[in-house]
Amino acid sequence: MASSNSSLSGSSVSSDAEEYQPPIWKSYLYQLQQEAPRPKRMTCPREVENRPKYYGREFHGMISREQADEQLGGVEGAYLIRESQRQPGSNTLALRFGYQTLNYRLFYDGKHFVGEKRFESIHDLVTDGLITLYIETKASEYISKMTTNPIYEHIGYATLLREQTSKRLIKTKHDSRKVSLVNDENSSVDKITSLVRRAALKQNENNFNYEKAHNFKVHTFRGPHWCEYCANFMWGLIAQGVRCSDCGLNVHKQCSKFVPNDCQPDLKRIKKVYSCDLTTLVKAHNTQRPMVVDMCIQEIETRGLKSEGLYRVSGFTEHIEDVKMSFDRDGDKADISATMYADVNIIAGALKLYFRDLPIPVITYDSYHKFIESSKITNPDDRLEAIHESLMLLPPAHYETLRHLMTHLKKIILLEKDNLMNAENLGTVFGPTLMRPPEQNTLATLNDIRYQRLIVQLLIENEDVLF
Repeated sequence: MASSNSSLSGSSVSSDAEEYQPPIWKSYLYQLQQEAPRPKRMTCPREVENRPKYYGREFHGMISREQADEQLGGVEGAYLIRESQRQPGSNTLALRFGYQTLNYRLFYDGKHFVGEKRFESIHDLVTDGLITLYIETKASEYISKMTTNPIYEHIGYATLLREQTSKRLIKTKHDSRKVSLVNDENSSVDKITSLVRRAALKQNENNFNYEKAHNFKVHTFRGPHWCEYCANFMWGLIAQGVRCSDCGLNVHKQCSKFVPNDCQPDLKRIKKVYSCDLTTLVKAHNTQRPMVVDMCIQEIETRGLKSEGLYRVSGFTEHIEDVKMSFDRDGDKADISATMYADVNIIAGALKLYFRDLPIPVITYDSYHKFIESSKITNPDDRLEAIHESLMLLPPAHYETLRHLMTHLKKIILLEKDNLMNAENLGTVFGPTLMRPPEQNTLATLNDIRYQRLIVQLLIENEDVLF
């Protein structure tokens, strides 16, 4: 009824980690939910003509507010439905709470609702409403201060998991973007909550320090759940909070505004490789770049750098789709060797398809116009400086992926006499693949193609300077 909070669950935690101590979940709001008035349906003693089929005996037909108040009898939690006298054809829920009768406009579209939440039954709607009203009445000040002392920033109890779940890998050679890798091979992490999992994988000198915002969506939790940010109970029957669809973190809706951009995607939640957000994919796999990019580039450099028309000549579409499905199904275990795909153009086509399928391009929508404007500068030195500044706008995972790709394409143009591919050719191929305008404007897209081509051409030719 009245808008309910969004709570997210942080269910009880279990782990095999030594000395692990669970956080203390706060029970005050849970106790209040237990104390909330229970719904009491006040049935109509007579048959009501034209009663909507989705209401039961709680529907009293067209009666006044005063008559409804009398029928409720001053009983806390008592409710009935009446047809509005002011707006015939519309219905009102009359509910007794706090020694007064509250009236809510009632709707039905296959489910019952008075606000954002939708319920299968009137009984559930009233139950949830009474819980929300009771808790927000009794604990309004407490709720307003829930985010002031979160447990989220104080979860050192899981740090012992780090050495058990990771091993140090090579650091990138670029000092300006030093990052390192953790390879998680301990299945015990799967057994613990996202909160503990976040602590176990928390970025440190062994992790790629790629920032990623959480992907919160409203969620209904079955059974009691506690917020993994503030440790308070998430009240209500449905839509009690939000859950990050990438890492599984469960928090109140109001708490979600304070959670830092430190999402560590859970590999179990990543359904595919292609069409997955680039940063989400690399954080889920704990890699510096998407494995598709590394594996395809390695395969091409092993056997195809001198292939005539590399990246310009197309491989068979059905075989490229096979490679895509293999990555989606098998991840880094996908077999893209010459034994499986003798034509290197298939691997090149699969790499281009990966970039085209990204929901956010490698050169992101946010930085697109900055890149385009940079390419229009006539002075060569100023133009390169502007492109360098544009590169600094890219998220770290996007930057690193683009850097690695440009290093690869630079190797190709050094063998132009064999493969007949120069920087301009590759710019034509990769310009629209790596960058797309945020606006769906066909004319603008066509006008920008020459600048997209030029950007990629300059990135290739000046790879050693720009990165």
